[in-house]
Amino acid sequence: MNDQGKHLQHATRAKLRKFNTLRGEEVQPGDFWDLVIVTAVDESQRVAYELQIKDKIARKELPLGVEYKVFSDPPGAKIGNGGSTLYVLQRLDSIYGKALGKFRVILIHAGGFSQRLPNASALGKIFTALPLCEPLYQMLELKLAMYVDFPSQMRPGVLVTCADDIEMYSISEDESVRFDKPGFTALAHPSSLSIGTTHGVFVLGSDDKHARKEMEYVSCLQFLHKPSIAKMEDTGAVCKKRGDSISLTDDQFVYTDSTYYVCYTTALLLLSLLKDITPLRCEVDAYGDFLQALGPEATDAYTHDGANVHKREESLVAVRQKIFRRLSGTPLNVILLNNSKFYHIGSTAEYLFHLTQDPALRAELGLVASAFSARPGADGPPESAAAVSCVMHSTLEPSCSVARKTVLEYCRLEARVTVGTGSILSGCWVDQGLCVPAEVFMHSLCVTANPHQPAAQPGFVTVCFGIHDDLKRSVQSPAHVEELTLLGLSLTKCLSHWGMGEEVLKFSGDCSLWNVCLFPVCSDLQSSFSMTLDLLQAVLKGSTFTVPSTTQLMSMHQALQLKNLEEMLTFRKELYNDIKQKRSIQ
Repeated sequence: MNDQGKHLQHATRAKLRKFNTLRGEEVQPGDFWDLVIVTAVDESQRVAYELQIKDKIARKELPLGVEYKVFSDPPGAKIGNGGSTLYVLQRLDSIYGKALGKFRVILIHAGGFSQRLPNASALGKIFTALPLCEPLYQMLELKLAMYVDFPSQMRPGVLVTCADDIEMYSISEDESVRFDKPGFTALAHPSSLSIGTTHGVFVLGSDDKHARKEMEYVSCLQFLHKPSIAKMEDTGAVCKKRGDSISLTDDQFVYTDSTYYVCYTTALLLLSLLKDITPLRCEVDAYGDFLQALGPEATDAYTHDGANVHKREESLVAVRQKIFRRLSGTPLNVILLNNSKFYHIGSTAEYLFHLTQDPALRAELGLVASAFSARPGADGPPESAAAVSCVMHSTLEPSCSVARKTVLEYCRLEARVTVGTGSILSGCWVDQGLCVPAEVFMHSLCVTANPHQPAAQPGFVTVCFGIHDDLKRSVQSPAHVEELTLLGLSLTKCLSHWGMGEEVLKFSGDCSLWNVCLFPVCSDLQSSFSMTLDLLQAVLKGSTFTVPSTTQLMSMHQALQLKNLEEMLTFRKELYNDIKQKRSIQ
């Protein structure tokens, strides 16, 4: 590890230690955030988030004396994280009025169904477990820890960030990251040009392109949203590396975005913007649509660009133009964090790599192989190991075997269970002697199968996909299901191993793996996992397994709609108590 890596590791560990001293303690005004806001996509997700935050506070896993609030998007059309930002400001204004002008607020965008990392779908990606510290960290704690120094150096306003990324940085000991300028102030990280094509990129003046220190304050001429390399070069966004102040090995690089701060006055400007574009019927990006309107060289050309839009609504161009007119002329300040890292954990592949194979992140954060688990004989390999298994908040019998590059979270494994390499198991209770193959994703959920019946009993569903399956890809109609790939085979081929014809296949929405009704509803967790594993093994072994005809089948989409949050959290609490008991005996 070079000097820059050591500085980054030292700075990151210091932030973790500081945050750990605040967990479960009453914080003093100015030492931490006045408001911690988490967004949710709908009311169901809001309830799930509030339940988990309430439990965290009760277990003293978060700083106390702080207001934690969850706001859901309004029902109707998707509004994007930009729309969520505006509606959160509206809610805060209605609750606090002018008193909001004294608050330091962190706003964490955590809405969405996490189709690329489905173990985070039911309970939220902001509550994704991480193999770090005790009590066990989730993404919420890590976000708060990495920004633990910000509130004391920040004027009243709002820090906007996302739930599925990790930013780490180091600066000189006599410096601090200050958010004290009007307008927007964004953090910027040196990145390769290829990374720049999937992120926001800052165009700096010629005098600001030559990094001299670990941190520098500059003004931004223009912000580009997911630009091509040609666009970066044409606008002058590309910087040339000089000296050792930049940790990248590339000779050329760009500064990419992550988190930004909005001063209170500018927050009021955004609040007035909402009145201009209400009712909002299109997705607004808190980065692309807000930041592209800023800087002296900004133009409204982006308002007509639909290249990075998931679904282009008719009102999008008009809304973007109103945003541009309202925000034009607002300052965009940039803090260059020249010794920094930006990690994204938004897919199963990223999740597996960063938790089991990434030595840099493991060293910087101090990630371990076994975190808050009853896993006899597993103290975890040294940080230098090329790959590890990762077990979090789980109990395993001594005779269990978990291969490297595999992640287990919130699981109970009985005797002689084996789990293959490169798999993810989440919320599962695995009966003794079962063998889980390599490179599969298995996730158990509790559901209320018949919600309209009085005193409906909970059921359990275990979904299963290949690690590399595309759950979002859809086909035109059920007649084209052979174009969908499940576990490396066409869905039609899988159906033949399960004694199912295409004519009986049902979807709970568009024709995608996310919506295909394949997974049996059972009366208990163990049976649910075992039956889905039988389906999986039939495909992999070329045999046949038929689910009883009276068994209800669900899709991942349906399981989320009918999820029983209390039961899922109860299972985690039971694991928590068992782990505490077993570790006290060892």
